[in-house]
Amino acid sequence: MDSFGSGASNLDISKLSDKDKQDLQQFVVNESQKARIQQSIHSLTDTCFRKCVTNKIMSGKLDRSEEPCMQNCVDRFMDANMTVLRHLEQMRTTI
Repeated sequence: MDSFGSGASNLDISKLSDKDKQDLQQFVVNESQKARIQQSIHSLTDTCFRKCVTNKIMSGKLDRSEEPCMQNCVDRFMDANMTVLRHLEQMRTTI
């Protein structure tokens, strides 16, 4: 194992300053958000691809029916997400 891997397992978080702990916590939150966004994009891509690309891919481009289907699929996904986010924001402000 390399020195970084072995050193990271011995890290004593209690020895970090309050600022470093806060920075570490923010880093973990940010990385978690990135992972959720990447998972959403992967799920969207997979769902829309399975729905819209029904023929064998013969070239590097979508055919005439696949391209609008993909665009519509992505648009509906974004609309649904924005609706949920607006509703959650509305719920948050009324609490």
